[in-house]
Amino acid sequence: MTDPAGSLLSLPPPQVPPQALATMVATHWGLTGTLHPLTSERDQNHRLDSGSASYTLKLANPAEPAALTDFQTQALLHSAQHAPNLPTPRIIPTRDGQTILPTPDGALRLLTWLPGTPLAHLPRTPALAASIGTALGQLDATLAPFHHPAADHHLLWDVQNTPDLAPLTEALPADLKPRITAFLTHFATQTAPSLATLPRQVIHGDFNPHNLLADATDPTRLTGILDFGDMTLSYRICDLAVAASYLIDPTDPPSLLLPLVMAFHQANPLTTREIRILPDLITARLVTTLTISAWRAARYPENAAYILRNAPTSRAGLDALTDPGALATTLLHACGTPT
Repeated sequence: MTDPAGSLLSLPPPQVPPQALATMVATHWGLTGTLHPLTSERDQNHRLDSGSASYTLKLANPAEPAALTDFQTQALLHSAQHAPNLPTPRIIPTRDGQTILPTPDGALRLLTWLPGTPLAHLPRTPALAASIGTALGQLDATLAPFHHPAADHHLLWDVQNTPDLAPLTEALPADLKPRITAFLTHFATQTAPSLATLPRQVIHGDFNPHNLLADATDPTRLTGILDFGDMTLSYRICDLAVAASYLIDPTDPPSLLLPLVMAFHQANPLTTREIRILPDLITARLVTTLTISAWRAARYPENAAYILRNAPTSRAGLDALTDPGALATTLLHACGTPT
């Protein structure tokens, strides 16, 4: 039977001994140093401290097709060339110029290490939300003309694929399952047809606080945009929905969503229909996070703490979004867009 989550979400990360990775880095990049393991949902990642500089060593899950790894790599190269001020990782080629080193255990890449504090560890403020919106708007504007043969692939995390979560709902807590099941029906019958008429492009797909770094002394200055592993060809507004899903103040949802959306809109103007559908897409992302994390935590209990790290925030956000229509109207007014 085909796994309902797809092989990329069903297989555990590779487990290559650090010494073997260090040998490959020395052979192909001419670098030596200390490897420090990093957490990852489906890849094996390390920070390499070489003495003179630090790097991120990424070993892709062996289930990831070579074309998909190339897609992510080419997008990073495109962003570095066309938006050099955006703090995206830079690809470090091997001694013979390869940007991707194929290995029996997965594709190996070396990237620059970006300094900073994950936004998950910093206070959420309107100014920080605006910085996130500006950065995402600029990144999506940069990626809009980017094309790759592997871009249009199916990813369960992609908001447009929300109805495909149905087989995973058995893992949800009993109090959440009926609510989420009802939303999946609503999305398939009401949201999806409207979404299908909106602008499509390559998107980052995972603008969450663990993938964004900032200067701890100036938290509004982003210093890193990480993890392009969820990139796909989707709808532009889905990228904003992902970012918004992590910026919901349960006591006052618009307080952070307004500066986020307004800043994105200023950097990359949205259409009225995109803003109107945004609250439903935010809910869809919260539902996606809760469903996939519950399913994966049950499957990999040894990695449950990492897998479930965003679940409490997602549950609080879902409980707070009680009136999507009113939120859409508020966002439209704030952006000066006709309702």
